[in-house]
Amino acid sequence: MLKTRKLLDAVRDHLPDKRYTIITGARQVGKTSLLRLLFQELKLQKVPVFLLSFEDSRVLEAINEHPDRIFQFLPMLPLPILDGIAPERMYLMIDEIQYAKDPTNCLKFLFDKYEDNLKIIATGSSAFYIDRKFKDSLAGRKRVFNLLPLSFDEFIAFKDAQQVLEELVLLRLRKDYQSTQQVFLKNLFYEYLSYGGYPAVVLEKNDQEKKYLLEELKNAYVKRDILESSVAMEHKFYLLFQILADQIGNLVNKHELAKIIQVDDKTIDHYLYVLEKCYHLHLIKPFFRNVQKELTKMPKVYFNDLGLRNALLNRYGDVNNRSDKGALLENYYFSQFRHQCHLDQIHFWRTADGQEIDLILEESFETGNAYEVKWNKEKFHPAKYDKFLSAYQGFTLACLDEEAFWKI
Repeated sequence: MLKTRKLLDAVRDHLPDKRYTIITGARQVGKTSLLRLLFQELKLQKVPVFLLSFEDSRVLEAINEHPDRIFQFLPMLPLPILDGIAPERMYLMIDEIQYAKDPTNCLKFLFDKYEDNLKIIATGSSAFYIDRKFKDSLAGRKRVFNLLPLSFDEFIAFKDAQQVLEELVLLRLRKDYQSTQQVFLKNLFYEYLSYGGYPAVVLEKNDQEKKYLLEELKNAYVKRDILESSVAMEHKFYLLFQILADQIGNLVNKHELAKIIQVDDKTIDHYLYVLEKCYHLHLIKPFFRNVQKELTKMPKVYFNDLGLRNALLNRYGDVNNRSDKGALLENYYFSQFRHQCHLDQIHFWRTADGQEIDLILEESFETGNAYEVKWNKEKFHPAKYDKFLSAYQGFTLACLDEEAFWKI
């Protein structure tokens, strides 16, 4: 049975919209499964819905000749919009849309010819392809949804731990509640920090098999991203990936990285662009208002999935005994916030003299929430952040420690 995802609700709500629905995300993150769930739902509703994959060479050859040739593989045709509104909309689901020679023109042609009478829901393996090939000609004709690795709540759901999910609800609702599932919940949290949220990895019960799956992601699927992105000097690209894996939560100094890897700054820029657009990592911009005293340029790096990050370093040991547990925790909280708000709302704060706050969630220009991440809350000293709080009085400040993982 296919497991559901939280994004499914947002995608489902978009189905009545005539704009095409595009689902992007890293390879193996569950886009095809999400498409199949929608397909099953629409089939149950008895509406005309069809599913094609552009990994099928016959379909791909036809679509590359002319967009209308796609209907050779379907038992019915949509009604052109110039002939009027059809009594029933036709739904066409396309998996791996990026393999088309020109996906922009393909979708634009189909939208302009059929509009309300044809709804397309398509997946693309990464934002890299969407950004390069889906240009302004699709403005107003599409909405893009980004499917992330599993959040911690989704991770628990994939474990079929319904009782634990119910305990989470109670913990979040009642400050005085003491959960009987606390030990089990903490163990799941440590597993999540070690192996991440790729669905196939989460569903695997054996730890050695989890590592094997992550190795395959690292060696096979990341390599496909490298090849299909036409990256030069593959070994240097991979070295950068490993260095960044060991620097999560740190500033990214492109010039220093260029010196270490022995490439020029433009090459580092391109490598980072590919890693971001293939959804392997995120570069978070600094929060600032005072350009003379606060950092305004260098971003911080976080990984899209901690399992892949750990695989790059071959580091899976007991979380409590790891030297990088603080970095893991900070990346965890970033990932949780990433599921709850737009990436552009997440920042960090650092001054030229070294004062710092790990994560800033901006609600408006003048309001938001600031979070300092500490594995041990006793190391959090609020007085250190008076400068920030006096400068930004519309922002709250809190500490997120190891014990608070279930709150976000």
